[in-house]
Amino acid sequence: MHVKGINWKLRLQNKATVVALCSAALTFVYTVLGLFGVVPSVTQTTAGDFVMAALNVLTALGVLVDPTTPGVTD
Repeated sequence: MHVKGINWKLRLQNKATVVALCSAALTFVYTVLGLFGVVPSVTQTTAGDFVMAALNVLTALGVLVDPTTPGVTD
């Protein structure tokens, strides 16, 4: 039985996957900082808003794909 691996190049072009990975990474960083009593000057919400804005720019440029609209038309 042959099991195919994950196509990471294709997977990382999907906006939903990238948003989920960025959100998980951001939450992890703020959780670790909280464990050590570090209070960053930038709130998690502000950092999340910045990340979402950057991802929206990448989507507009066509780097990331919106899976809700197949092809190039709505």
